Amino acid sequence: MANFLSKIFKSHNFLSLANNGLVAVLGFFSFIVLVRSLPTEEFGEWVLFITTLNFIDMLRFGITRTAIVRFLSGADETEGKQLLGSNYAINGASTLLLIVLVVVVNLFFESSIKESGFSLFFTWFPLVAIINLPFNNSMSVLQARMRFDNMLIIRIINVGSFMTFLVLNYFIFRGGIMVIMYAYITTNLASSLIAAGLNWDGIRHIFNATKRTNKIILNFGKYTSGTLIGSNLLRSADTFILGLSPFLGVTGVALYSIPLKLTEIIEIPVRSFAMTAFPKLSKASIEGNKKLVMDIFYQNAGGLTYILIPIMAFSFVFAEEFVTILGGPEYKETASIFRIFCIYGLLLPVDRFIGISLDSINMPKQNFFKVIYMTLSNIIGDAIVVFGFYYIVLGFSISYLFFVGYSDPEVLAQTASIFTMITVLDLVAVVTILFTLIGIFIGSHYLKKELDIKLRYIFKGGIDFLKGFL
Repeated sequence: MANFLSKIFKSHNFLSLANNGLVAVLGFFSFIVLVRSLPTEEFGEWVLFITTLNFIDMLRFGITRTAIVRFLSGADETEGKQLLGSNYAINGASTLLLIVLVVVVNLFFESSIKESGFSLFFTWFPLVAIINLPFNNSMSVLQARMRFDNMLIIRIINVGSFMTFLVLNYFIFRGGIMVIMYAYITTNLASSLIAAGLNWDGIRHIFNATKRTNKIILNFGKYTSGTLIGSNLLRSADTFILGLSPFLGVTGVALYSIPLKLTEIIEIPVRSFAMTAFPKLSKASIEGNKKLVMDIFYQNAGGLTYILIPIMAFSFVFAEEFVTILGGPEYKETASIFRIFCIYGLLLPVDRFIGISLDSINMPKQNFFKVIYMTLSNIIGDAIVVFGFYYIVLGFSISYLFFVGYSDPEVLAQTASIFTMITVLDLVAVVTILFTLIGIFIGSHYLKKELDIKLRYIFKGGIDFLKGFL
């Protein structure tokens, strides 16, 4: 039994899951502590700082992260050093470019920025961007080398130390937003120095960069960065469109955000499995082993689907309890939305593994198109539901409630409004299922051009995965 548990704890999937789970849990508790540590206005500034920083980091590292994992996983020692050097050089150049852009904007629009909530970002981004460069580079390099144990260590140092400070600050120091900023900079500096000192980030190979490896990463990365931006818009489109609606507005956004937050938990194992599978898929592709690529795809997509079935079934049955725990009794009506997301959760593994398989076989352009089609279908579908169906659903709601005995006009109007809002939000969630099916269809069509992929084999591959695991 001890040997069995030891194998599980040392497995790539477990370590990857621990990485993503750790960040999610510590991020959740950090959010709770920060809310209670800062005044509302300062907390809003911090949220804007972190949100903008994360988006800019996606632009900074999106062009290299998937590329370095894809090519480094199958490179020999000499080419590996060249790729590491190119990765660092490109990320360093993009960092300097963004720093110059932010400084120039801050100089020309200083007064406007000070009056907005973005002052913290424009003040501290240049320093933070330089400090966290080694840490972010190490995440890509360690994933390519499948050293998820080292990734876990460096993330514990980075996220865990900041979380520890926040708790101490809340109970003892009682420092404001600037003290928290200094602590954030210090923890990022510590993790970056460790990553650089242990050569986990590849800084020692920066002078091994060549024009050829620079070109390899940039040609591949121009599509993967677009895919990342598209994926970000894909997740945000629902919230933006609901916020623009004159009928739903912030109330609709608040109601929708609770089941949506729960859905992010589903993505943790999917993201973890994808992190471990991508280097394997890339190496098999580079070696020309198409059969192994297909086997890894079938087994991971199918195995993860089987693992999620009991989780989604449990979540579906106890949806009301889950949304009540997270949001309180007033959000109980959103259980129907979460149940729809549970169905979406069963489609997520196949969609995600189609995407990383396209990247691994050097088809990032096709994966980019797949994400664009999904994003456009989501935006169009949401717009039709939110702006086109509202009055139709409202009319049916009033008629139905009047028919079943709601005679008081005020009660009838209030009940119909809530019923209509939840129904429209349910339809927005259904659009999520539809655009995921579109992504699976388009992505599998692209895959079939290079691989003889048959989606029905996912079920058998999943069984093989579970047998191998057990």
